[in-house]
Amino acid sequence: MRFQPPRFISRPRANDAAVHQQEQEDLEKKNAPEVSSAAASELNHPVPEEEGVQRIEALTSSWTWRELILTYLAIYLFFFIHDLQQSIVGTCAPYIASALGDHHSLVAAIQIAALIIGGVVSFPIARVLDIWGRLPGFVMLFILTEVGMIMMAGALTIQTYAAAQVFYWIGQNGTSLSLQVFLADTSTLKNRAIVYAFTTSPYIMTQFVGPLAATNFLTKYGPSGIRWGYGTFCIVYPFAAAPVIGTLWYHMRQTEKKGLMPKRESGRTWMESVKHYVIEFDVVGMILICAGFVLFLLPFSLAGDEAGKWNNGSIIAMIVVGGCLLIIFPFYEKFFAPHMLLPWELLKNRNVWSTCIVAGTLFVSFYCWDAYFYSYLQVVFQQTIQNASYISSTYTVGSCFVAFIVGALIHVSNYFKWIALFAIPLQILGTGLMIHFRQPDQHIGYVVMCQIFIAFSGGAMSLLDEISVMAGTSHDKVAIVLALLNVATQVGGAIGLSISGAIWTNSMPEALMKFLPADAQKDFASIYGSITTQLSYPMGSPVRVAIIKSYALAQRRMTIAATCVLVLALFGVLMWRNINISRVHQTKGTVF
Repeated sequence: MRFQPPRFISRPRANDAAVHQQEQEDLEKKNAPEVSSAAASELNHPVPEEEGVQRIEALTSSWTWRELILTYLAIYLFFFIHDLQQSIVGTCAPYIASALGDHHSLVAAIQIAALIIGGVVSFPIARVLDIWGRLPGFVMLFILTEVGMIMMAGALTIQTYAAAQVFYWIGQNGTSLSLQVFLADTSTLKNRAIVYAFTTSPYIMTQFVGPLAATNFLTKYGPSGIRWGYGTFCIVYPFAAAPVIGTLWYHMRQTEKKGLMPKRESGRTWMESVKHYVIEFDVVGMILICAGFVLFLLPFSLAGDEAGKWNNGSIIAMIVVGGCLLIIFPFYEKFFAPHMLLPWELLKNRNVWSTCIVAGTLFVSFYCWDAYFYSYLQVVFQQTIQNASYISSTYTVGSCFVAFIVGALIHVSNYFKWIALFAIPLQILGTGLMIHFRQPDQHIGYVVMCQIFIAFSGGAMSLLDEISVMAGTSHDKVAIVLALLNVATQVGGAIGLSISGAIWTNSMPEALMKFLPADAQKDFASIYGSITTQLSYPMGSPVRVAIIKSYALAQRRMTIAATCVLVLALFGVLMWRNINISRVHQTKGTVF
């Protein structure tokens, strides 16, 4: 679920030091002599340390409004193909098991593991964007995505598919992050939410076009249609990325020719460069936090729906070791890191940690019920594959629509916290109503109504989380705080899936054994493990009624859990500072 829209920033009351500095500057200006506008700009906008950030600021200082709009159009085209490709591949992915043999459960586990790894590596990706620049980072991540798709198109073994998934998701998450950071570089805080809403709007179309295209691939080519899907985008994807790469390369070259960002010679030897980048990238800190999150999250995601696996010592060991590494990380950063991956002031920033709590909690709540929602629609409400897909897409489509409204409200009011104080109660209402309406005796329309409530509130919070987390930071910290927010959502998603799997494992089998007729008890295993078998029983038959009752029981418990955890999100929002975004200036030059 990659809806990561606009981010605004306001005057850093989220950062008391920044507020004090601004007050001091205001006081000094009363007695200071007049200075030029350029000098004033330098006083209000300190020069960033990282070369990648310096380069993007030089670019925005040299290009024109027309060039900015053309670049945005190139990014919009890329996001359209990017989102369409994800929609088609996501629909076809379950059929990869048929192409690779009987590895259905293993394929699912690989996809979860790859998603977690793809999210955790947001930290090194953010450092690449800051140190080497936005364009080199985007090109590198695009290549990883392309390599992953090529490997998946030709994968003949499960091992090749596993490696391909890791490449693919690192590239997919990374290209999205790099362009989100670039859009933050080239927009003011008052307009940034609107810019992000515009670039996420392709989801509205691809959520409907993608499943239809995927169905065509599978209908025409059968189980091997997934290979045709990957193969098609191996060809199309470079054409989508070319305008973005070409446009940014051209503008960077023009900036260098104007002397705004001259080429620098490091003067370092090869070994000195290795040492330099080990320190700059904080390699030890990266290993601690990436290994810690991967070891901590994988057991929850891979063993959460199989009760027997929790008795495995290696699962417990992974959680313990991962947790220890995450505990060690902040102490290493504070006392030993020569160049901190996460500056200590960010870890202490109230808006940063409270926003991560909010984002993580929202993902816990969402994934508590989402994992089995698609099959629930088909089994309980007898929806077709197409209709079930459309209902499941309500969240994404609704989020994209509400993004424009939220962006406009932030632009007009200059504040964002008040919107969150409306959105979180709406999220609690929509999730709480599901406890009652996700029952077989209710009309499907009420289920859709709850989805709309959750879509509007969740879409607003996706924007507001990013706005809040960036509110107390300077321009050169934008990439790393967005990476931190991405990891928070990965943690929340993994925990939510674990809760969902645990509820399913402990509710569904017991309920089936209780409700199934005696003559169907012998088919328990196939009924429990296969949605195809579940759908084979006609509506109204004793077996189908038993299955529906079991689904209803499990869904009720999932939605109760999802509602309860949202209290933590409300606490997190209350901790936000109420920041006036019109008083924060992160970008300079020609920006939107």
